[in-house]
Amino acid sequence: MQEERWIKGWERLAEVDGHAGAMVVEGLKDIAPDLGRYIVEFAFGDVYCREGLDLQEREMITLATLLTLGGCETQLEVHLHGALNVGVTPQKIIETFLQCIPYTGFPRVLNAVTVAKRIFKERQVSLEAKEI
Repeated sequence: MQEERWIKGWERLAEVDGHAGAMVVEGLKDIAPDLGRYIVEFAFGDVYCREGLDLQEREMITLATLLTLGGCETQLEVHLHGALNVGVTPQKIIETFLQCIPYTGFPRVLNAVTVAKRIFKERQVSLEAKEI
């Protein structure tokens, strides 16, 4: 059962985060290997593999949650890459952030948009003329 969770989780992590996910898990081996295992088995093997939401919806919810928490810019960066990897458009990412303004406030949304701007530039993605 544990091995099955690991395999499912590892495959889903690779699908969402590509090589970056493997680097996170590898980076934890010398300090908190169980944390890496929890990320793979629980977050990606159990939660991300559930039915009911597609990967785009899951990533948009994750982005909104990280924005709302605040102080999670590193994870927000990881999941911005993940959202783009699974096909969430830059326009939908910005709309997701804007939806948070009435509930979370401008400072956290501005922080998230700043991170998104950096990631979009790094990945050379544009907000121009695409449907939401």
